Amino acid sequence: MTKIVDHCFQVTGRPAFICDFSPPRSGDPAAVTQARFGADFISVAYNPGRAVRANSAMLAAAVKSQTGQEVAFTLATRDMNQLALQSELLGAQMLGLENVIVVQGDPFPERDLALVGPVNQVTPTGLIASIANLNQGTDFRGAQLRVPTDFCIGATVDLGRGVEREARLARRKVQAGAHFLITQPIFDPDEAARFISAYAGATGEPPGLPIFFGLQVLEQDGIIFSSVPEQVREDLAGGRSGVDLAVELFQRFQEAEIHDIYLVPPIRRGGARNYRAAKEVLETVRGGLD
Repeated sequence: MTKIVDHCFQVTGRPAFICDFSPPRSGDPAAVTQARFGADFISVAYNPGRAVRANSAMLAAAVKSQTGQEVAFTLATRDMNQLALQSELLGAQMLGLENVIVVQGDPFPERDLALVGPVNQVTPTGLIASIANLNQGTDFRGAQLRVPTDFCIGATVDLGRGVEREARLARRKVQAGAHFLITQPIFDPDEAARFISAYAGATGEPPGLPIFFGLQVLEQDGIIFSSVPEQVREDLAGGRSGVDLAVELFQRFQEAEIHDIYLVPPIRRGGARNYRAAKEVLETVRGGLD
């Protein structure tokens, strides 16, 4: 296994890609083969769409063992208390996983609350601190583990909620123990520069850890996670491919010296993913670097 912080190439100028991957809504082992598309790390999401899906840690371990690709798994605070979360993490350690990304999880809509309720015993920042303690050999009760964990911890930020706000939140997550950050997709490299500047303003120094800025491959009528510029929407509506748009945006990222990338494959209505498009983006941009 490889830790994400040991693999990023920000200093060298070579891009490193974490690619988002959705667990299937079944336990069919054949779904693992969909993860063969050549990213540096496959990041297995946590129950996208609040739907019943394969466990992210178990699937990440299967992807690693069956494809040889490096992986990360996502863990949400919404659905488990501290006992369940830390037990899940020890199970992930037993499976040989080293990279975990902490999220809160989207809130349940009103129609689901009669069927399922959120837990949210701990915040994402609190869970990051909890994992950092596990790495020191201490569980949430203060009891000593037989063997400490050794997780590389990722935290998420959403610049669409306000750069200054997210910079302060990112600082708290880093102070809690996060080793790297992942952002939701952005469409303007200047937004990354504003975030880095805001982070430096909040801490007195620039970020000293990898930040993987989100780059989403769009698709006509697909699901979008962030605000898309009108020109991009017009290009997509006019027939320009989402792969072409993503490659162009990647080139702008490179010009702005953004080399750590969180690649989001197209998401279709109903939750299906177009991993072929993500693979095409990866092959195109890497071909241009050779």
